[in-house]
Amino acid sequence: MAKPNRREMLGALGTLATTGGWIGLTATETLAQNGGGSAGAPKEYTLPPLPYPADALEPTIDAQTMTLHHDKHHAAYVKGLNDAIAKLVDARKGGKDSASLGEIRGATDALSFHGSGHVLHTIFWHNMKKDAGGMPKGEIGAAINRDFGNFGAFLAQFSQAAITVQGGGWGILAWEPLSGRLIVLSTEKHQNQTMYGCVPLLVLDVWEHAYYLKYQNKRADYVEAFWRLVDWENVDARLALARKLTA
Repeated sequence: MAKPNRREMLGALGTLATTGGWIGLTATETLAQNGGGSAGAPKEYTLPPLPYPADALEPTIDAQTMTLHHDKHHAAYVKGLNDAIAKLVDARKGGKDSASLGEIRGATDALSFHGSGHVLHTIFWHNMKKDAGGMPKGEIGAAINRDFGNFGAFLAQFSQAAITVQGGGWGILAWEPLSGRLIVLSTEKHQNQTMYGCVPLLVLDVWEHAYYLKYQNKRADYVEAFWRLVDWENVDARLALARKLTA
């Protein structure tokens, strides 16, 4: 894959604000999906395809769950994001009347929710591959050891952050550029309890639709099984890009 230029790389970073997409997508596809990159009218957001067949992660994640998760839930976030953008356009045409102001508030909330859901799911698919897991190497392995003490301490913190999310949400390993360290976030829904400026590197969906068909109410079992799928090369590449752009 060709090395993306600075503008393209900037489109791959931000606190839950982009798809992080150059990993697994071409730069052109990333910009198109994010509705930018040209002087013309912005494009609609689109559902990116899974980077592998729906049954590729079995038995850890079954094909039925993967299909429903991607084709229904992720697709709904993409639709909600596009609908929110359209409603904001219409609401701005209404001027300053109270109805328009209420519509703007509702559409802005929907933009945050659905947009963050689209971003995190796109990263999530690419964070995983079959027969992966193990100990992280390279820059990500060294950074984990430095910022968490050792891999075991990181694993315990991330797992607990994901398991204890109240309701639906995510466990997130992110690069925090102001201090130059890795941090773990326990995010409710897709957009609550985040930290601005952070770059998501590794994300784990703990909404029930991500695991309930196979694991029922045993979220901890699902979180434990997830570590067998983590593509540390993908996470390492995201960290290298994040460091480069925030140096």
